[in-house]
Amino acid sequence: MVETETRAMTAGAANADATKAGAAEAGRDFIRDIVQADVDTGRVRGVVTRFPPEPNGFLHLGHAKSICLNFGVAKEFGGRCHLRFDDTNPVKEEQLFIDSIQRDVRWLGFDWGEHLYHASDYFEQLYDYAEHLIRAGNAYVDDTPPEAMRAQRGTLTEPGQNSPFRTRPVEESLDLFRRMRAGEFPNGARVLRAKIDMASGNMNLRDPVLYRILHARHPRTGDAWAIYPTYDFAHGQSDAIEHITHSICTLEFEDHRPLYDWLIENLPVPSTPHQYEFARLNVTYTVLSKRHLTKLVADGLVSGWDDPRMPTLAGIRRRGVPAAALREFVARVGVARAYSVVDVAMFEAAIRDTLNPTAPRRMAVLRPLKLIIENYPEGQTETLEARNHPDNPDAGTRPLTFGRELYVEQDDFMEHPPKKFFRLSPGKEVRLRWGYLVTCREVVKDAAGTVVALRCTYDPESRGGNAPDGRKVQATLHWLAAADAKPAEIRLYSHLFNRPDPGADGDVLADLNPDSLDVLADALVEPALLDAPVGEAVQFERTGYFAPDPDSQPGRPVFNRTVGLRDTWAKVSAKG
Repeated sequence: MVETETRAMTAGAANADATKAGAAEAGRDFIRDIVQADVDTGRVRGVVTRFPPEPNGFLHLGHAKSICLNFGVAKEFGGRCHLRFDDTNPVKEEQLFIDSIQRDVRWLGFDWGEHLYHASDYFEQLYDYAEHLIRAGNAYVDDTPPEAMRAQRGTLTEPGQNSPFRTRPVEESLDLFRRMRAGEFPNGARVLRAKIDMASGNMNLRDPVLYRILHARHPRTGDAWAIYPTYDFAHGQSDAIEHITHSICTLEFEDHRPLYDWLIENLPVPSTPHQYEFARLNVTYTVLSKRHLTKLVADGLVSGWDDPRMPTLAGIRRRGVPAAALREFVARVGVARAYSVVDVAMFEAAIRDTLNPTAPRRMAVLRPLKLIIENYPEGQTETLEARNHPDNPDAGTRPLTFGRELYVEQDDFMEHPPKKFFRLSPGKEVRLRWGYLVTCREVVKDAAGTVVALRCTYDPESRGGNAPDGRKVQATLHWLAAADAKPAEIRLYSHLFNRPDPGADGDVLADLNPDSLDVLADALVEPALLDAPVGEAVQFERTGYFAPDPDSQPGRPVFNRTVGLRDTWAKVSAKG
């Protein structure tokens, strides 16, 4: 399911978020140093950047870094950032992806204003540029079959071989190129190639393809074109047409920069943009390859592009991660040229640090275990007051019902506990959050020996959790009253892959985590959670941060775990 419910963001709110986002992303790094120097020396009068996604998939964590950098730098230097779709391959492009990309950029807190563009806006101009190269003797139409062309390009250690069509007369290439545009030839019959240097040590300069024949309907231009420019040809020229001052790309495009510059130098473009490269974002336990992500969706290994386990911005948003946390994560990672892999724990820490000051606290029991207070009057209930946030009195309070029958977490009880287990066990006294001190007196089991209930007593003088005689207890538990606990489905999401470097042995799918989703269909939540807005994270006390999912139904909410709390007991038990 893809974005069945997304709260709309007004343009004013987007601009306000963009201002905050630009400030959060601002800092010193080599890209900003370059931009600052260009401004100081007068090389540029105004900073213009762009974010140029291909509309053939959903944006992911890696794109978030590029978005924050491009929009952040533009904002910081008082410039502007364009959103431009590189729609040069109609076979793989869909309106679905175009819509999702715009939604993701806005959600992240940025707005391009009136500067929304498409490479297809420039198809006529790009075609004219191609003819200019042919007339100047810098491009030619090549009839070489694809397999033979690949062989002619050589290897990293051996130079390529000139195509037999490299010396084709200019007029003949012009005629064939125009006939290619007219749709006279089938796919793959001919291409237009730049004439640069087949002996170059840079493979990208060995007469790269600039146009190919592709009889496919384009989402914006329809059937107007039978040929389409390659990314390398369209990208730099689109930058020049839009007067981009700083074309900021990831490091895999570094070897493409000489071609970028060659085309700019050999074409009558209206400006001279420069390309700069930074290290892409790599995160442990995460795959960002579009090919692998597409396969996960196509093979049904996840529920869709917005599956909360996916590293797509749609999935991250559905999981309940706020945009501010993603911007904070990107700021912490920083911008560098050296390749590195960021521990996913840094992302999770940024989420916790962002949510902790603002997320309201609520009670939810994921795996209920009945607790019966035998000395509490039958049929009686009382209302307790619980703070919505422990550090923010202005967040107010909410009522909680307390009664004879309650529910606590199964994990909060052990019949034969080891040392340092301070929660419920026979004879052990604990505090119920906002409630009373209770002591476990008896364990009730079914015929199979499974614990089904605990019989306890409470101290009537300890309302609020403090004993009048000053005695101390070492654990505070969350709970729900059986009288008003509401059923809910809780989806516990873990890492999609079970090793930090998925696919290191050659097969990404072999590293899928079979336990990446645990659905708890019989969980219970307090009544205040029934009206929680979709996507708005709350903290389930002692458990983690959760957000309502669009699958929620009236009276039957569904919550996704956004991120867990630090689990000290898990660390202790792991040490044995």
